[in-house]
Amino acid sequence: MMKCYDCMETEKDSNAVCICITCGKGLCMHHTKELELPVTVGTPPDVKRLPKGLPRLVCNYCISQIIEDGFD
Repeated sequence: MMKCYDCMETEKDSNAVCICITCGKGLCMHHTKELELPVTVGTPPDVKRLPKGLPRLVCNYCISQIIEDGFD
């Protein structure tokens, strides 16, 4: 069973439930953040955003980098 990378750094032993889509670390539920990516359909100029996006799971470090870089 894969272990949570972030828990191992603090000498805890937790099973991973997912993998970060950005860096590939195994993560437990405590260290996982969900990021919802918008989905659009159609061809320009008739493009519309769907009401539900695609959920993506990322680690705390990567989510902080995505948010920080997205607003610079």
